[in-house]
Amino acid sequence: MVNLTTRLCWKFLKKDGYVTIWKKPSDNSCYLSREAGTKPPLCDPSDDPDNIWYINLKACISPFPENGYGANVPRWPARLQTAPDRLQTIKIDAFISRKELFKAESKFWNQIIERYVRVFRWKKMKLRNVMDMRASFGGFAAALIDWKLDCWVMNVVPVSGPNTLPVIYDRGLIGVMHDWCEPFDTYPRTYDFLHAANLLSVEKKRCNVSSIMVEMDRMLRPGGRAYIRDSRAIMDELVQIGTALGWSLTLRNTDEGPHSSYRVLVCDKRKV
Repeated sequence: MVNLTTRLCWKFLKKDGYVTIWKKPSDNSCYLSREAGTKPPLCDPSDDPDNIWYINLKACISPFPENGYGANVPRWPARLQTAPDRLQTIKIDAFISRKELFKAESKFWNQIIERYVRVFRWKKMKLRNVMDMRASFGGFAAALIDWKLDCWVMNVVPVSGPNTLPVIYDRGLIGVMHDWCEPFDTYPRTYDFLHAANLLSVEKKRCNVSSIMVEMDRMLRPGGRAYIRDSRAIMDELVQIGTALGWSLTLRNTDEGPHSSYRVLVCDKRKV
């Protein structure tokens, strides 16, 4: 391990019994000063370290970008509400700056969670394991922290959209990328709460919506709850599938009122 970690440029910090702590470097200086032929080598410049879906493992080291993206993050908790440098690397079509999109999403979910706390009494919900099925920049999870809702949030970035995982990680949150046309790699009855915003109407173009909702039912604990925020056009279909699953359903308006093009479907999975 000492030999390997030295070649990886990890810095030894402390050993206590069977536990050893190393620190990864924050720049490329050590990588570039290694002897020629040292293994593992640096990855090819053509390799994309953010390309993570259906990619084979490769024994090489991804060097840091020359601009330092990914290393310059504020300390917690300031990093939660700070637009990270790697926001600029996200491949999205935007008419306004990415920082403005970041701020707008954070403000949007903060207002939504405020309504959920006030109207749906979320403070009384005993949330623990939560999944945001279409996490974008992680605004939903950040808003839960702002409103002091003590829970653990898995942020899922669908492969059907842009890869925003770097932003989620730099905010100090956790997450994974996933294709919702496939099963999610977790045990049954793992989550107390599932949140799906503008997900099912998008994935309907790629796969069967009923398959996704059955997967949601598998992941959801008995007595758990799901909030599906989506377009009115798909709600009748979702209600039909949710009823077949045995869920207790309530269809509610959004803050925009009854004439909005969106609705919130509150789904309760019965304990028996």
